[in-house]
Amino acid sequence: MMAHFSNRIDGIASTYGTDTIFILGKGPSADAVSPDAFAGSLVVGVNDAERIVPVDITLFHAEWVKPALTANGLRSRLYLTSTDFAPEGRETLRAPFVPLQNDNNDMLMQRFLSESFVLEEVLFLSALNVARQVARTRGRRQTVYMVGFDFRPDAGASEAINHDYAPGNSADRFFRISMQEFFFLNCLYMLKDSDLDVVHVGDRSFSQLSAEDLNRRFHVSRDRTSRRSADGVQVTAELTTNHFGDRDRLERMIRAARAAGADHVKLQKRDIESFYTPDQLASPYVSPFGKTFGDYRRGLELDRDDFAFVDGLCRDLGIGWFASVLDRPSFEFMLQFDPAMVKLPSTISEHREYLGYVASNYRGSVVLSTGMTGLEYEKWLLGSFVHCRNLYLLQCNSAYPTPNSDCNVAVVRHYHELSQANPRIVPGYSSHDFGWLASSLAIAAGGRMIEKHVKLGNTDWAHFDAVAVDLTTPEFRDYVTKLRETEEIVGSAVKKVNASEHHKYRIAA
Repeated sequence: MMAHFSNRIDGIASTYGTDTIFILGKGPSADAVSPDAFAGSLVVGVNDAERIVPVDITLFHAEWVKPALTANGLRSRLYLTSTDFAPEGRETLRAPFVPLQNDNNDMLMQRFLSESFVLEEVLFLSALNVARQVARTRGRRQTVYMVGFDFRPDAGASEAINHDYAPGNSADRFFRISMQEFFFLNCLYMLKDSDLDVVHVGDRSFSQLSAEDLNRRFHVSRDRTSRRSADGVQVTAELTTNHFGDRDRLERMIRAARAAGADHVKLQKRDIESFYTPDQLASPYVSPFGKTFGDYRRGLELDRDDFAFVDGLCRDLGIGWFASVLDRPSFEFMLQFDPAMVKLPSTISEHREYLGYVASNYRGSVVLSTGMTGLEYEKWLLGSFVHCRNLYLLQCNSAYPTPNSDCNVAVVRHYHELSQANPRIVPGYSSHDFGWLASSLAIAAGGRMIEKHVKLGNTDWAHFDAVAVDLTTPEFRDYVTKLRETEEIVGSAVKKVNASEHHKYRIAA
């Protein structure tokens, strides 16, 4: 069991590039932590804590947890349990449960320090052992944030736990929760010189951070108010396939993009079997999905349920979404979601037959990046896409990264001039360059949509384009902030006297 346990934990952890792990309980202090703080890190939940935010691994042994999980929707990638829990479509690993007895506390801590794995009655100890396994694999120290562990049975649970399936506040439960504080302090002592730096988040005397401190550390806020006016510049976080086909990772990326101030997230859809040749699909490629390029590409694709999930999540968060549709099967697939907008990327600019099909059969807005094209392509687009609601023309250079000399932001000004004669045209810029300067200049040139590639940390096996901004750092939030400042500075083209102005030298009466 240990070998399979280690391999599975390592596989899940490998999708994150940070040395940060969250262990989530369901105490009320968790409500003060922004859900966006968890983006980009491995999250281990105990019992039904996944009802607060999605987690990667859930640990439980009590029977009452099963109905709590199924009634509220499964939000973990892996369940470690001693029960017969076996939900369809989710992976489960069995582990032995060792109940707590008054005379074996020393044995519990001995097990904690060993390399074996069991489910302890004090579940956060087992969760810490999962974190230790990650540290062993990565070969470096991990920071573990303990969130939602208040050790106060009378304080209740997080607001997300609208119905608590756990047994009522019996004297036995009160005793068990209260004594967990002792075990926590004990394990802090034992882990002092270990490969884990354990940080308790809360308001206890031993808490290293408050919830507000944690939010600041991860540059997030509970305030979800949008800063953009209805007709302002639209910022799109281009996720590409950096979600790895993993719904939980995808959710974290969307939440992080929303927290940073993006207006849209963009995904991709392609029909793998027709988009690539059989030789390409069969070529060697090493990834967690298999040994061929076909295994890799199939593993990255989102299915119907995934896109339905994205649609619901984005509605809840108040952020838009759309997708690049790289072939006709993908375009027709996407129509079931009644998209207000689709994108046709630069990579398929030579596929005129397919592009013409979309132009003839779609009435929503179309976003077109114009990398690797010239004026002939522009003329063809303007003559073909006459039925769409809006035609977003995004200046783009398809090199990753784009040299400053090839950004040609002045093309955005040209698209802006086209929009003066044809209001359906929306000028914009798809950034493949480093930093924010070219994007800000594009806004000054009249750009109304700016697109930037994002990722969620780095992994050893995945390819990321060099210019993708890491959502686990403040970089994308800073990028969006620079664009909003630019938008404010550019202001209105209508010349008027502003309230801040006054005449220093007035004409005498």
